[in-house]
Amino acid sequence: MPKSKNPLTQKSGLSTNVILTIVVVVVAVLVIGGVLLFTRGGSDTNTGGRTVAADVLRKPDSNVLTTAPDNKVTVVEFLDYQCPACHSYYDALTKQVEADYAGKITFVTRNFPLSMHPLARPAAQAAEAAALQGKFKEMYHALYDNYAAWALAPDGQNLSTDEAKARALFDQYAQQIGLDLPRFQQDMNSPQVNAKIDADTADGNRAEVQATPTIFINGREFDPGDVQTFQQLNDVFRQQLDEELAR
Repeated sequence: MPKSKNPLTQKSGLSTNVILTIVVVVVAVLVIGGVLLFTRGGSDTNTGGRTVAADVLRKPDSNVLTTAPDNKVTVVEFLDYQCPACHSYYDALTKQVEADYAGKITFVTRNFPLSMHPLARPAAQAAEAAALQGKFKEMYHALYDNYAAWALAPDGQNLSTDEAKARALFDQYAQQIGLDLPRFQQDMNSPQVNAKIDADTADGNRAEVQATPTIFINGREFDPGDVQTFQQLNDVFRQQLDEELAR
């Protein structure tokens, strides 16, 4: 079950509808310039939480968004593509961090689809199928940039359960990024892709990941502490990156 570890959602024992209601309220507050409230992490400082071994967090075949030649700083995110909090992190933090720190950090993503999100695994399959054609990064961005189209129900609030619609949209994204569509469709359901997702999830369990997103910076779990806004979240995250780069 998700835990109360990351900002944006109270994850322990909350239903999908409650989580989405919180996200909708969060977005509305952002639009009018208000302040978001975050849950406090388990640490009393912003130096990070527990440490996990590098060989658990990253495997040779793990997907990478950006690579630093020296691999001095490695960020690993366990994510769920249909998770509202993951999408919020993407919009508010990780998408821009990926761009701003390109070539400075190695940014690794791992699959951790939660059973409470019915389209999380098909989306992970789409990402991994794209990876087999060298287009993981493009599909990763397509899934999050088009989140509302496939991940949300027509009311824009509840999570979608329409897998047929989602898969049709994934096919569109595959074509837009230049994939061989028949191969993509075949790979999505292949033993290789499913084994990769299962292996990522198993590593997440070894790392005691219980919620998404869970992020590690050089093996230490990122804990934002008492932050009240997305700007503060960005500041804390970037400060930790900069401190690691300066070591």
